[in-house]
Amino acid sequence: MKKLVLLSALVLGSLAASAQYMPGKPRKKYTFPKKDEESPYVLNVTKNTDEDAEVDACVTRVAYRPYSELLTEINELKRMNNWADTTYQRRFSQLPAGGQLVVTMYRRGAQNADPAYLSVVAKNKDGKEVMNLPELPAGQGRFWNRDLYMSKRSVPFVKVDAPQDISLTINDAKTKQNFEYIIKAE
Repeated sequence: MKKLVLLSALVLGSLAASAQYMPGKPRKKYTFPKKDEESPYVLNVTKNTDEDAEVDACVTRVAYRPYSELLTEINELKRMNNWADTTYQRRFSQLPAGGQLVVTMYRRGAQNADPAYLSVVAKNKDGKEVMNLPELPAGQGRFWNRDLYMSKRSVPFVKVDAPQDISLTINDAKTKQNFEYIIKAE
């Protein structure tokens, strides 16, 4: 009888632990989009950086850098480092016209932190799709903290005609969850 009670407690304990992270469980949303601490151009719609997400080990963050900010950066680097004109021209030609998205994911296990599981879809206010990436460049995550692994990918963003809000959805095929953001594109 003792063994049966111990076995059932063990099984129930493991079920409770696995219930914390359930693939396909929809992310909670903020009532009003919350401004991101790291990127002033990004508003978080889904709660994906709170303590619950860290317990689940399923955090995805987005940062946006507009073209003007990237241009200012290479101009300052040219001034500080006394770059030759060819170095500056090479860097200048590599600037994405619409700015740059940096997608960072934190997952438990290096194989789970593969950005190839992520797909990115951006839509304007009218619902017209302006960007669709079926998957990000693949790769293993690197050790970050405790049992978390991090992967970071930079992606060129689309050029918009006028400053506007772009809704960005990142779908994780492994966890079957969507992470939603609003990008204040310039």
